Amino acid sequence: MEAAALAHAEHHGPPPANRSSRVDPQVLGMLLFIISEVMVFGAFFTAYFFIRVVQGDHWFPVDGKDLPKVIAGFNTAILVSSSFTMHWALEGAKRGNRMALQAGILTTFLLGFTFLFIQVNEYVHIGFAPHDHAQGTVFYGLTGLHGAHVFIGLTLLMFTTIHMMSTKCQ
Repeated sequence: MEAAALAHAEHHGPPPANRSSRVDPQVLGMLLFIISEVMVFGAFFTAYFFIRVVQGDHWFPVDGKDLPKVIAGFNTAILVSSSFTMHWALEGAKRGNRMALQAGILTTFLLGFTFLFIQVNEYVHIGFAPHDHAQGTVFYGLTGLHGAHVFIGLTLLMFTTIHMMSTKCQ
């Protein structure tokens, strides 16, 4: 009987020491944040889909006017570019290249600020308001939420830049 118990213990082995089934709090927080963002944006895209496809409404907020697609394309190019400049800054930090870090962060900040400036200018000249119709509500809701994300990102980037400038890069 004792031999069987020893064989059983060898087969299964001792329980792992200090193993926890808990998720790292930072990982859990980021996952919950991303899930909440997907849900918020998903609600807006569902509203867009309902208005455009299910109800069959045309997506012309103002009769005879189209949404400024060239400006939207330009703003998209600006945001994609800012991803590359942020990557440049991070690679500079990993390599201890302070100039690349500073130039990348400054360029990223300026691109984000340019995006917001163009978006506000677009709002001023678009020709309709959120309360005019459902399409306006969805348009301002989606683009405004996205602009808020960029603004928050710029604010955090500004704090990071201030911290970076006040400490020595090692």
